Amino acid sequence: MTGKLPIVSGRETVAAMEKAGYVIVRQRGSHIRLRHTSDGARKPLTVPAHKQIKQGLLRKIIKDANLTVEEFSKLLKK
Repeated sequence: MTGKLPIVSGRETVAAMEKAGYVIVRQRGSHIRLRHTSDGARKPLTVPAHKQIKQGLLRKIIKDANLTVEEFSKLLKK
């Protein structure tokens, strides 16, 4: 997973993950829980609805979604 991580908010991250096939299952406080619609083997994701997600957490979310940084960046631009 190489590449420069974009600076994104939690809401932007959720929108990108929805394009990748995830749906919002629930939200508790500022944490949004997502699950993949068709692939049950993919890990569920928890994304904080913060103004900016720190790089380490964003990298972990991307990794758990089985995406590369480049694939994630393309989802943001769609």
